[in-house]
Amino acid sequence: MRVSVTEAEGQLADLIRRAEAGDEVVLTEQGRAVARLSPMAVSPGRASRRALIAAVRASAAARATDGPGAARSQDFLYGGDGLPA
Repeated sequence: MRVSVTEAEGQLADLIRRAEAGDEVVLTEQGRAVARLSPMAVSPGRASRRALIAAVRASAAARATDGPGAARSQDFLYGGDGLPA
C-alpha cells in the first residue's frame, strides 16, 4: 500500500494498525518512496530459546564420536622416540 506523507498524517493510527496486521505501508513524497511501515519481528520467548538450545545440545551429542583425548590426538605425528616422524 502506498500513501503520501500528507495523507498519512491524518491516518497514522490506522496505518500503524495495518502494519501490525502484516501489511506493508510505503510512505511517498511527490510520488517517491521515502519511508516504510512494516511489522516488527517478534523475538522468541524464553521457553522457545531453551527448547532450541536443548535441540542443539541433543544434536551435538548424537554426532559426537569417541576418539583419542586432546592430549593424544596428535601422537601420529611423532615416532616412538618423541621426535617428529
